Amino acid sequence: MPRKIIPYNSNLKQLARKLRNESTLGETLLWKEIKNKQFHGYDFHRQKPLLNYIVDLYCYELELVIEIDGSYHNHIETYELDLLREKELEAYNLTIIRFTEQEIKKDIPNVLRTIETHILTFENNA
Repeated sequence: MPRKIIPYNSNLKQLARKLRNESTLGETLLWKEIKNKQFHGYDFHRQKPLLNYIVDLYCYELELVIEIDGSYHNHIETYELDLLREKELEAYNLTIIRFTEQEIKKDIPNVLRTIETHILTFENNA
């Protein structure tokens, strides 16, 4: 599949690198499961700049963004910004799946099943 180019703000590259080095426990746990094409052979990237945002995990082949929400996402202002961000990313035909930090820490098998369900649906529709 040809790679779809999604523009990004190059000023975010340094911040993305910093975020990769300061991952949360949830990000680290999920990354261990999906890095190096070990999860169904798909290539995921951490802290990937897309548009004017940095997404937690991104797979261009699946057109999939995975966001891991900490407790700060419970505030109404952050929630509204998340909705705007999702709308802009979805304009590029990206699917966004959100998990909480707690979901990943307490139930990673179910998180992986959710991602796997998206993969199987994507493959069946391709």
